[in-house]
Amino acid sequence: MNIRNANLSDLESLYKIETACFPANQAASMNTLSDRLKAYSQHFWLIEDHGEIIGFINGMITNNDTVKDEMFGDVELHTEDGSWQSVFGLAVLPEFQKQGYAGKLLHHLIHVSAQKKRKGIVLTCEKHLIPYYEKFGFLNAGLSASVHGGDVFYDMRKEL
Repeated sequence: MNIRNANLSDLESLYKIETACFPANQAASMNTLSDRLKAYSQHFWLIEDHGEIIGFINGMITNNDTVKDEMFGDVELHTEDGSWQSVFGLAVLPEFQKQGYAGKLLHHLIHVSAQKKRKGIVLTCEKHLIPYYEKFGFLNAGLSASVHGGDVFYDMRKEL
């Protein structure tokens, strides 16, 4: 197992994972993933198992303590010296799920964010995922203003 920063040469694999893990109304496009890699690849990590890319976690740095819908598509909102690490996607190929890979990515993100002296990490998730993120120390901050993809989300926050 290896965790490393993603780069543009990983784009096709990342898009495959994105579309396998998120419904069409939520999944980032190939262009969006490419833009994220160009703008903040140092905040886009992937996990490999025996050389195969099987999952990733990504998000921009912001001064917002919640994820706003416009952040998903506008890489210009990335603020490298911001206070909060956001998470736009945590995804592991279905055949590798429930084996601890997503947790390894989350632990990596938490560790790197603490090293960078971020105030914390913010994300949105669907209701059924709240207990999962709570296991990593995230607190439910209530119903999110985000309506990304037309779905209902909850704001989750972990202060460091």
